[in-house]
Amino acid sequence: MQATDPASTNTIKKDARSILQAGIAAADPYKAVKRCLIVNEDHIEILLNLDNPEQKRLGRWSNVHLIAFGKAACAMARAASEIIPAHLLADNSIAVTNYENECVIDNIEVIGAGHPLPDQAGLKAAKKCADIARRAQKDELVLVLISGGGSALLPYPADRITLQEKIAATDLLLASGANINQINCVRKHVSRIKGGGLAGIAQPAALHALVLSDVLGNDVSAIASGPTVPDTTTYADAVEILKSRGVWDRVAANVQDYLEQGKRGSVPETPKPGDEAFKNSSYTLIGSNALSVKAVMKAARKHGYEARLYSDKLGGEAREEAEKLVIYAKAQIEKGLLKPVAFLAGGETTVTLKGKGLGGRNQEFALAFACAAQKHGLTGNWTFLSGGTDGRDGPTDAAGGMVDRGTLHRITEAGVNPAVALENNDSYTALKSSQDLLFTGPTGTNVADLQILLIHPDF
Repeated sequence: MQATDPASTNTIKKDARSILQAGIAAADPYKAVKRCLIVNEDHIEILLNLDNPEQKRLGRWSNVHLIAFGKAACAMARAASEIIPAHLLADNSIAVTNYENECVIDNIEVIGAGHPLPDQAGLKAAKKCADIARRAQKDELVLVLISGGGSALLPYPADRITLQEKIAATDLLLASGANINQINCVRKHVSRIKGGGLAGIAQPAALHALVLSDVLGNDVSAIASGPTVPDTTTYADAVEILKSRGVWDRVAANVQDYLEQGKRGSVPETPKPGDEAFKNSSYTLIGSNALSVKAVMKAARKHGYEARLYSDKLGGEAREEAEKLVIYAKAQIEKGLLKPVAFLAGGETTVTLKGKGLGGRNQEFALAFACAAQKHGLTGNWTFLSGGTDGRDGPTDAAGGMVDRGTLHRITEAGVNPAVALENNDSYTALKSSQDLLFTGPTGTNVADLQILLIHPDF
């Protein structure tokens, strides 16, 4: 085996950060919107498919009502407002984002709202968005810019359900380990604008959505709970999810009653495929986790690594997936590595809360990886990074964690038991003690998570 100059852990960590940044840059919402909107004299062109520039939606709309929501709302709204002529842009345009990403945009009302926990500011913003869509006329366009986080940022509970009751139901599902599709199914059925509701309100105006996906597989009906597209799930599905996750008896009576009424047909279902609500509605997928995974693959090669795709649909329980990745990496090392290798993944894992600690799915993934690496004897000079592309992991200020073969020693030296911290879902405390938390600050985008495992083999 040919020897190479050994790289220091600090150098490998710098590589991991740089590779992550390439993935985040690939999901730049400002550039994504600029690629899709074109104004030619008296009409607007909207790309329908990024892989086929010939597929366009053309319109001579007299007015464009701009509604942006999600963690990338400001960047997306700014791009659209720079393209759409001022005389066509309605004066009631709005962008709703999380407080960290709030900024000033000319001619756009920007509202900061709560995320991941919805708040009253989000409820007020949701009502404004619905009013804008409701006032749009037949020869006008409602341009909806959607990005990750939109479900929490635009809470508009159905009749008789309070915001706090809706929040409590979502919290119970999150703590139960429910995945994003299950959570969104319930959200849609206790909401006025999710699950195609916004498209229904916007009739008879034209509606088009530019969507930045934070959902694996890019199911548009799951992104921000699909406010502009058909919903194939039902009230019965929502009830079953709450029961199967063991939280049905703990949700508010108002939520139970409303869902049961929907199941019996006493409350209208969310609009389904073929519904009149979507007669004049369309969308374009402008960015996704898959595109960011491609970008990190390319960046890893530029940094001299042999780039191997581990998974572009990584899901499941974070700590379990961490151990699977360690076992996989060890098997690859035992087959023989001739050069530094990068095992790369994208997706969104889950955490079933059993303890009372602080952390997020990426921090738990990173801490669990370090524990599993010691358990299984992972060799080589390795660094593992798991981070959220939005710059925030769970209810913390960290984007995730970045661990190496010295992490557990540093945690122990700081007086923390890593195994106990993991069991208590207290990954933030453990990684903070070893200085292995990952901080990026708010990125202004959100396309789920990226995992980067860099290994320099021992020669």
